[in-house]
Amino acid sequence: MLLIKNVTILDSRSKHHGKKRDIHIRNGKIESIKAKIDIPKVKVLDGTGAMVSIGWLDVGVQTGDPGYEHREDLQTVSAAAAAGGYTGIACWPNTSPSIHSKSEVLYLKNTAKNNLVDLFPIGAVSKNCEGVDITEMYDMHHSGAVAFSDGKKAIQNSGLMMRALQYVKAFEGTVMNHPHNSDIAGNGQMHEGKNSTSLGMKGIPRLAEELMVQRDIYLVEYTDSKLHLSNISSETSENLVAAAKQKKLKVTASVSIMNLIFSDEKLTDFDTQFKVIPPLREASDIKALQKGLKNGTIDIITSNHRPVEEEGKNLEFFNADFGALGLQTTYSLYNTHLTKVIGVEDFLEKVAVQPRQLLNIDLPKIEEGAEANLTIFHPDHEWTFSKKDILSKSKNSPMIGMELKGKVLGVVNNGKSKLFI
Repeated sequence: MLLIKNVTILDSRSKHHGKKRDIHIRNGKIESIKAKIDIPKVKVLDGTGAMVSIGWLDVGVQTGDPGYEHREDLQTVSAAAAAGGYTGIACWPNTSPSIHSKSEVLYLKNTAKNNLVDLFPIGAVSKNCEGVDITEMYDMHHSGAVAFSDGKKAIQNSGLMMRALQYVKAFEGTVMNHPHNSDIAGNGQMHEGKNSTSLGMKGIPRLAEELMVQRDIYLVEYTDSKLHLSNISSETSENLVAAAKQKKLKVTASVSIMNLIFSDEKLTDFDTQFKVIPPLREASDIKALQKGLKNGTIDIITSNHRPVEEEGKNLEFFNADFGALGLQTTYSLYNTHLTKVIGVEDFLEKVAVQPRQLLNIDLPKIEEGAEANLTIFHPDHEWTFSKKDILSKSKNSPMIGMELKGKVLGVVNNGKSKLFI
């Protein structure tokens, strides 16, 4: 049993929305919600000044299991997700073996069954995520895959992308693609611009992303299927998505929390922790992405969680791997930097509601008798993120040492709870 006291409920579908209440959870369900509840001999979380929402869900998390457990395993990624406020994560298929058949889908689902954090498999579009042979997406769908993508590997073959979009129409599925034309990007190390030139680094032009965004929008218009563009990063990409939505195409888009806040200025001292994909771009791109966040062009904010072991980061910049941890700091980064762009209720739409709508996952509710799937967070809690706070196996976070405002206090899901105070 758990008694959460003095929290403000944020759930627009609940009659308690915007009200300060006590919440009593018993046997995994919300037993009662009242202005005041007193129960002896029960675990109590004093949430004075805190807020509670339905549990958050991150779309596109890189796990390490199976095959790369030295970077991250299912236990550590779940711990990091819970600490970041997530009660569910949708996992990229880039493991070894890839999540490219119903066997791997079932492995993930069965391993995480009834865990505090739900793991939702994203099935591969191509075998081994190699972009050649299409997978049995229908079988994976019926085994529990929530969407289809080659994850961090962009689908370069236009014919394969078109067939995947046609294939998923049979069960109203969604194809997700990371827009990145490898022929254009080449061996680029960071955003192509004045900073890459001054640093003598080969750049990744916006064109590498924008060409693929435009291609995928053309293909979804041709197939009348569902497309999600994962983690766009440029002003033109935002404009293309906005135009597609105006045409009523079935297109959604997400953006990484880092691309909403940090520019390529962070790389002027060759800090490999800020070497990420999509690359950090310029102030004009950040402004456009924030505009898209505010006007609804951007549907989802992601953590873009990608663990890399120290041996992959502690190298010369050119040789270092792309990627950064993100699960534990997404909310705090939003609350520190973006509250003037979107309010907390809009933030919750983009980390809890619209991710589930994209993946066709039932929305939890904060009401008496409902299964408790909750995130408790405090917007005024100031703290400094340190290496000892990291729960992932890998420690590649550029946020180490940053002073942040806003912290997750706890999560509840599947009859389990974890408090962080």
